[in-house]
Amino acid sequence: MSKLVIGFAGMTHLGINSAAAAAGQGAETVCFDPDATVIGNLKSSKLSIVEPGLPELLEQSKARMAYTVEAGDLKRCSVVYISADVPTDDQGQSDLSGIRALIDTVSVGLALDAILVILCQVPPGFTRSLALPKERLYYQVETLIFGRAVERALYPERFIVGCAEPDQPLPQALQDFLSVFGCPILPMRYESAELAKISINCCLVASVTVANTLAELSERIGADWSEIAPALKLDKRIGPQAYLSPGLGLAGGNLERDLATVLRFAEATGSEVGLIESFVRNSRHRRDWVLRTLHTEVLATNPKAVIGVLGLSYKENTHSTKNSPSLALIAQLKPWHVRVYDPVVQAPVAAHPETIGCVTALEAAQGVDVLVIMTPWPAFRDLKADQLARAMTGRTIIDPYRVLDGKAVVAAGVDYFTLGAPPLRNVGSTCAFSSR
Repeated sequence: MSKLVIGFAGMTHLGINSAAAAAGQGAETVCFDPDATVIGNLKSSKLSIVEPGLPELLEQSKARMAYTVEAGDLKRCSVVYISADVPTDDQGQSDLSGIRALIDTVSVGLALDAILVILCQVPPGFTRSLALPKERLYYQVETLIFGRAVERALYPERFIVGCAEPDQPLPQALQDFLSVFGCPILPMRYESAELAKISINCCLVASVTVANTLAELSERIGADWSEIAPALKLDKRIGPQAYLSPGLGLAGGNLERDLATVLRFAEATGSEVGLIESFVRNSRHRRDWVLRTLHTEVLATNPKAVIGVLGLSYKENTHSTKNSPSLALIAQLKPWHVRVYDPVVQAPVAAHPETIGCVTALEAAQGVDVLVIMTPWPAFRDLKADQLARAMTGRTIIDPYRVLDGKAVVAAGVDYFTLGAPPLRNVGSTCAFSSR
């Protein structure tokens, strides 16, 4: 491994986490980005992304990591990954222009025997369409998760590698590098690997959709989905890591992009994709769960309500707000005053004319008629129900992800609403289920 030098082109979330993991496994890495500001910040240990464990990993591996704005510095690399994030629009359409430009910049300066690997997510057919020598061109599926990227990059479950000739052995340099991670390596044709990433996400969406659908039913019939999910995870046909936590539709951009890609390919090929269309419909329905609850429980009777919102990022432990349920909710609350707090994301991101940014979660709860916890940041789990109740004017907490103890909230004199279970209402000094 000491003789291998691995290059990463594109120092976005995907690139920096992947490069840090390679260096963490002992590889010498060259980190290239054409943006001098990006490279300057990395050299100064200034990160524009939030990822648990990343600062520590970069510090531990800094002796093996070189940062550069010169594409020619990649010439000493045996393997070079194209590792920039692919932006998507509101319809889930990928903008591949930046990736194509990056490939053009990098490919002209590679060593004659270097391997180029497309690591960023691209639609089926993209890799084969590139006018590059196919014996030196590969595609590798990335499976990083915002908030768990370091863990996923350091300890992958398997490597899925797209090849022009999957029956042929991988180039020795690529084989040697991937083997260091100690997981299965699955070679397949380019198109299969590109579709494998989409297939993985479609299976995840299926689990999420099942959870969301049956969690909503649980709310209405007096069941509690949190009691049911553990039973499903003990079924070997489903598994302990199944995505069975109900949520507010799909967010983050990647899952939505893959569903949109399937729908576009289906339209072009005449394939039947009613299942995928149902996933999209279900996601849109669940996205508005908080808004429906807000209107029913508070806004319909209090048109001047002040609303507290905890969390702006699309999930915990990340700076990303792509398709954030919280921002989507706030966009629908223009007539109301909103107090917001997020440990990482600043209030102006909400783009709401009546938003007040707060410096703590408890400050965001001060004087509100209803408090909504839109991102399950770990720090929010330390909030005390009695302190929130004293800070609030109203008596309603909406907690989709069950961050707080519902019984403690009701004991503090506040009604409690969460996904997958009937509301808990404060009835005098008792806790009671109710249906809406």
